[in-house]
Amino acid sequence: MTAIDLTGVFPAMCTPFHDDADRSIDFETLREDAQRLEAAGVDGLVPVGSTGESATLTHDEHVEVVEAVVDSVDDVPVVAGTGSNNTREALSLSQRAADAGADALLLISPYYNRPEQRGLVDHFETIADEVDCPQIVYNVPSRTGQNIEPDTAVELASHPSILGYKAASGDMNQISEIIERTREADFSVLSGDDGMTLPMLSVGAHGCISVAANVEPERTCAMVGAALSEDYERARNLHHELGPLFRGLFVETNPIPVKEAMRIRGYGPAHVRQPLSRLSDEYLDDLESILAELENPDGEDAFAEVER
Repeated sequence: MTAIDLTGVFPAMCTPFHDDADRSIDFETLREDAQRLEAAGVDGLVPVGSTGESATLTHDEHVEVVEAVVDSVDDVPVVAGTGSNNTREALSLSQRAADAGADALLLISPYYNRPEQRGLVDHFETIADEVDCPQIVYNVPSRTGQNIEPDTAVELASHPSILGYKAASGDMNQISEIIERTREADFSVLSGDDGMTLPMLSVGAHGCISVAANVEPERTCAMVGAALSEDYERARNLHHELGPLFRGLFVETNPIPVKEAMRIRGYGPAHVRQPLSRLSDEYLDDLESILAELENPDGEDAFAEVER
């Protein structure tokens, strides 16, 4: 198994779609986006996660997206989302993504069927035993309906192929405990919630899998880099600069707002696949203002004339 450094900023990439009846994948924009993010200095890329609308991609599309991102970049690792609530399906997706060139895998915990903690251990270890690729366990109870408890996370950290934990529980006490109990292991804890990234870094997290980094990769990298270098004054200033964006990207279900932000910035279309819908008009002006302020701190609204 090839080693990977799971430290720094890993944008959770969007999957751009054409404006056609099928919302077919816009691979040209996808490749351009991967190259833009690499040039901005990110530490890795995460396609086909929940931000990438993996739930509405076919398995073949899933693999095609991974292949396109792998082929588009030169020096950054690609961490492919391959989770499912069906262990056999997650195993198949994981193997196919590894064969497509992914450097690591991101595995959301099984959603809807809500396995017990022993079932979670069996699920993740089954995949880790079979697929020779570094793996990150992803805890996001708001989407899955089940929390990965600290004891479970620590047990999984002992597996040689499970090298990371993406934390999006919102429970800082739990996250801190997992960091505390895995400090001596070869194990990275990554923020899955942009607003929690700096607090998590302050207690020993290693970086983030970030939605906001799609829109503001340089600032996100600067914030995380400052915190990792223990320059917390600079990190705090950047955290507060980005705070309105962190909040604005979650006024509706992810990735609805971030795709609208990508459109406003000219990085890609805002089209989503059903059952998701475009951002409500009531939030559009606020999002444009947030992006304009980040682009032009003097307040000049550079995006006011952009057509939706």
